[in-house]
Amino acid sequence: MAGNYKSVYVTLSASAHSEGEREVNDYYATDPQALESFLSLWGGRLSPDIWECACGAGHLAKVLVRHGYNVTATDLIDRGYGTAGIDFLRCTEKFDGDIVTNPPYKFAQEFVEKALDLVGEGNRVVMFLKLQFLEGQRRQRLFERKDLEYVYVFSKRVICAKNAEFEKISSSAVAYAWFVFRKGYGKEPVIRWI
Repeated sequence: MAGNYKSVYVTLSASAHSEGEREVNDYYATDPQALESFLSLWGGRLSPDIWECACGAGHLAKVLVRHGYNVTATDLIDRGYGTAGIDFLRCTEKFDGDIVTNPPYKFAQEFVEKALDLVGEGNRVVMFLKLQFLEGQRRQRLFERKDLEYVYVFSKRVICAKNAEFEKISSSAVAYAWFVFRKGYGKEPVIRWI
């Protein structure tokens, strides 16, 4: 068999096995074009008020602002954009709007669940996640809630850059999608492609 155990996991991005060390706070910035592509296909509007709760250096928040949304941008770590020192997973105040982010993947499920807890009925939680998020017994309860409305799968690989160093990345082996949850949706999800 060619290759080795580690190379399988690196290619699939199925675990913490990766080339080099993972960023300590799991900061992998999203190419802003990923959100532009989603918004161009979305066809409607999100809530006028959006919380970008893992804003990093503002790659997604800036896109949302350009599209006319009122964006509250927060992050646990100060990366020069938004309000720093906000631990989203400890927030308890309800948010009257939609939540849009690329969460730290190691806490992806926790971010989705917390966001659905904080938004009101009918509001959306839009998360940029690995397509693998659809797998896993641990997430079965989350999907049984039937809040997942759409999955927008990228047919071309999208780049997420460790520490937002996009100049060091030329390609990706990871498949990503926008997962759109609507609190109280109650139906089976629709799959679409970008």
